[in-house]
Amino acid sequence: MLPDQLFYNTGIFTYIWLMRNEKPDSHRGRVMLIDARQQFEKEPKAFSFKRNRMTDAHRQWIEERYRDGWAKGYLPAATVAAQAGADENVKIFKNAAAEKDFAYHKVSVVFWQTDEQDKPAIVTERYEKTFSGVNVTKELEFYASELTYRVRVASSAGGSRSVVAESPADATERVPPSKDRIVELVLKPKDNAAKKFKAAFGDVEEILSVEWTHRHYVQDDEYIPHGEDIAAFLKREIAKPIIRWEDSPQLGCEILPNKYFYRYQPPTPAKELLAEFWKLEKEAEKMLEGLAQ
Repeated sequence: MLPDQLFYNTGIFTYIWLMRNEKPDSHRGRVMLIDARQQFEKEPKAFSFKRNRMTDAHRQWIEERYRDGWAKGYLPAATVAAQAGADENVKIFKNAAAEKDFAYHKVSVVFWQTDEQDKPAIVTERYEKTFSGVNVTKELEFYASELTYRVRVASSAGGSRSVVAESPADATERVPPSKDRIVELVLKPKDNAAKKFKAAFGDVEEILSVEWTHRHYVQDDEYIPHGEDIAAFLKREIAKPIIRWEDSPQLGCEILPNKYFYRYQPPTPAKELLAEFWKLEKEAEKMLEGLAQ
């Protein structure tokens, strides 16, 4: 990983990858990363985004780390502190079948959201999809919990009309002051959603709007390091009732140099910040006194 601001048209960091199909035995199944972000000097004059440059000394620094790194077999970031004389700018990672440092599982997970009392969160909102028996069936299968639809339908020309359903509990009709009417359809997990939808709305001339009430869920993708127990990871990190999760058929792979070469820098203590503040305050007062004279 090279410094940023090396090129005219972009200020991004640069990555150079060396790959060969005839590796020495000592290199096989391993990946070396070298952090050379600090190997630069400033340009005498900036040219657009190009403000830094590398000299022969910087290139020599990289070459030495590459050569010595393979010879010493520097360990990954997690254990580098235990290795005497280890260079923090060089890391070697294993990429064998059982030790994929860069591999991860992309897991699609759906879980229920809860409110401030840790109770199931209930949401009432406008139904934006096409209101059909197929979509209602999909929603019931997905949520696996009670769903309530409140549907505003246009009245027929002949006046009020009744809506047929399997039982009064499934569909009830309330007549608002306007000519339109509201039909409420309640579906439970074991119901035949398509059949009840057809019974309630099969002969309705026009559906004006649909509002539905359902449990609030979150659907997200989690990137889980290879080798971790997926179920345990989801339980620990999400800590919500999980409906279902599905692992992707193939492992993903990503290399994040910023992660592997991160060095924690403790913040300045508040006592020192306060002392610096009062020092600057006194300097400002002296400057103001000089201006007044």
